[in-house]
Amino acid sequence: MEGGGQILRICTALGCLLGKRLHVHQIRAGRSTPGLRPQHLSGLETVRDLCGGKLVKAEIGSTEIEFTPGKIKGGTLTADTKTAGSVCLLLQVSLPCVLFAESPSELILKGGTNAEMAPQIDYTTMVFKPIAERFNFKLDYDIKRRGYYPRGGGEIQVKVSPVKHLNPINLVDRGSVTKIYGRSFVAGVLPYRMAKDMASAAVRCIRRELRDLYINIQAVQEPKERAVANGSGIIIVAETSTGCIFAGSALGKKGVTSDQVGVEAAEILLRNLRHGGCVDEYLQDQLIIFMALADGISQIKTGPLTLHTQTAIHFVEQLSKAKFTVKKCEEVNTDCNIIECQGIGFRNMNQ
Repeated sequence: MEGGGQILRICTALGCLLGKRLHVHQIRAGRSTPGLRPQHLSGLETVRDLCGGKLVKAEIGSTEIEFTPGKIKGGTLTADTKTAGSVCLLLQVSLPCVLFAESPSELILKGGTNAEMAPQIDYTTMVFKPIAERFNFKLDYDIKRRGYYPRGGGEIQVKVSPVKHLNPINLVDRGSVTKIYGRSFVAGVLPYRMAKDMASAAVRCIRRELRDLYINIQAVQEPKERAVANGSGIIIVAETSTGCIFAGSALGKKGVTSDQVGVEAAEILLRNLRHGGCVDEYLQDQLIIFMALADGISQIKTGPLTLHTQTAIHFVEQLSKAKFTVKKCEEVNTDCNIIECQGIGFRNMNQ
C-alpha cells in the first residue's frame, strides 16, 4: 500500500460524499516527516468547510484525524497551504465533493502550482481536465499566479457547477499518436535560454523514437506579475487519433542542466506511450474515484498499475460499494491492463 496523503484525500472525499464518519490513523507513518503536512491539513480543512463538517486532532504533524461530514453546500471558499504544497492536490480532494454540492462552487486555492511529487497545474489543464470532463462535468479554472518550491504563493481560481450524476467512461481504444506539443517555462531571474534548451533537448529525444511527427513545444518566459519567485520546468503532451492524452513533465532543479530536464520529461512521455494503454501513469489513479461514483460500467486501458492506483482501488472499494476488476491485456508486445468498474450511480439529491 501507498501510505501517503493520497489515502487521506480519497477517504476524506468519499467520507464527505457518502456521509461516513472517518477515523484515520498512522497517517504517513513511514515518511521521514510523519503525520500531516501543510497541504494535507489544508485539503482536510477545505472539505470540512465545504460540507460544514467536524475535524478533530487535525494539525501539522498529527498522525490521526477524525472527520464527521455534514451537507455539501458549495459557495466560495479559499484554501491556502501557506507553503509550496500543491494546489493540484487541494483540487483532487475537493473536486469530487463540489460536483455533488447544493449550489455552484468557487474555490480559490493557494500554494505551489508547479511542485515536486504532485501533478503540475499544466498537467491538470492539458491532461486531467479534458479526460475527466468525459464523466459529464465542466471544470473551469484560471491560473492567477504561479508559485514554485520553496516559496509557493501561487493561486488558481476554480469554478464548478454541481451535476445530478456522473456518466461512465470508456477509454480502451488507443489509436495512433497524431500530435505532440508542450510548454517549457522559466520564471523570475532565470534566463529565457533555459526554456529553449529544455524544449530543444526534449524534441531531439522524442525525434529518435517518433521521427515523422511535428513537435511543437513553446518556450515561455512567465510574466513577472503572474509568477512568484524563480522556477523552471517543462510538460510535453501527446494526443492520439481517438482522443487519448499522455504527458511527461519535469521541473528544473539546482545542479541539473536544462538539457537533462528536457530529456527527463521526454523519456517519461515515451515510456508512457510504449506500454500501449490509453492513459499515462499519473492519470490512472486520479480517475478511480470518478469511475466508482459513475452510473454504469467504466473501462480504462492502462499501462502497468501504479501503487497509487492499487491503493485508490483498495480504499474506494472499502468505502463505497463500487466493484473493480483488473485484467491483463492479451496483446503481444504490450504491458497493459483493463481496469473495469461497476460504479455506484451516486446521485446528487440537491439537483
